[in-house]
Amino acid sequence: MRWENLTEDSEHGRAEPALFGADSVTTRTFDTPEFRGITFHEVRARSVLNRVPGASRMPFEWTVNPYRGCTHACVYCFARKTHGYLDLDTGTGFDTQIVVKVNAPEVLRRQLASRRWQGDHVAMGTNVDCYQRAEGRYRLMPGIISALTEHANPFSILTKGTLVLRDLDLLVRAAEVTDVGISVSVGFLDAELWRTVEPGTPAPERRLEVVRSLGEHGIGCGVLMAPVIPFLSDHPDQLRDTVRAIAQAGATSVTPLTLHLRPGAREWFMTWLARHHPHLVRRYERLYAAGAYAPTWYQRRITRQVHELAREYGIGPTRAGTARRIRPAAPAEPESVAEPTQLTLM
Repeated sequence: MRWENLTEDSEHGRAEPALFGADSVTTRTFDTPEFRGITFHEVRARSVLNRVPGASRMPFEWTVNPYRGCTHACVYCFARKTHGYLDLDTGTGFDTQIVVKVNAPEVLRRQLASRRWQGDHVAMGTNVDCYQRAEGRYRLMPGIISALTEHANPFSILTKGTLVLRDLDLLVRAAEVTDVGISVSVGFLDAELWRTVEPGTPAPERRLEVVRSLGEHGIGCGVLMAPVIPFLSDHPDQLRDTVRAIAQAGATSVTPLTLHLRPGAREWFMTWLARHHPHLVRRYERLYAAGAYAPTWYQRRITRQVHELAREYGIGPTRAGTARRIRPAAPAEPESVAEPTQLTLM
């Protein structure tokens, strides 16, 4: 494995000095049902603050990703390609070979204390989910949240995991000293689609329970309605059902994002599509013929429909007052659309 290629910016495709070498890697497996077939590569990172390249469309400059690879196994995950930087398989390997930066909290604490650090916003869950199943065993997030809280450093978390509720007290404490953004990703409600396209994630209804629980504790939570999957979760009735459920969960905002298929994710998704929905393969080839993103007209149509439904169901600024200095996290990967996709600007 080319572990020396895991660099400060390699999670975004750049190659600079290594964060750790091969001599700092321990491979571990656990013979428990929830981790059967999963291999964990425990590494000691030299840095955990990753600067997002200037050319990126992400609305933040810094990220912390304590894990690489993800047992959520979402077939569309754009982060799949990053596993190739370590000579790991971007298909099944991405789902089962998990890199764990076991010293992430202490390294982050040291970096935040540096005179060079300017206290910029830090986004988490933007590459792979920081509350995936591995977090239940490694418990890296409590230390990371505590380090950010000690320095009153603003941060946001995007997750599909219900484990975020374990750290509820820490999030409330952090919100007392800095701006904290929490968003949960729920793209659709279809149970059959969920079981095949996001097989390792909690069910959409359970994620909406997270939104509801956070709200009951005074923590405003936005929903990233992503991805909206063409021809599978984009029917007007499906969009209505999803937005209605999001509103009933008490979300402070909803941000729709259409499926995008980068190299690495595209091949894996199209293989899944050919197996489960072969009649859609040609339609996808036409829809995504120009690249990773669906055509602008399609993205605008989805955005407009969700905007209208959100207004109908009352998702908007009137709910924002429940947040304790907490804002919905920014979208991980904004779509290439001429009009804004954020429904509620907090």
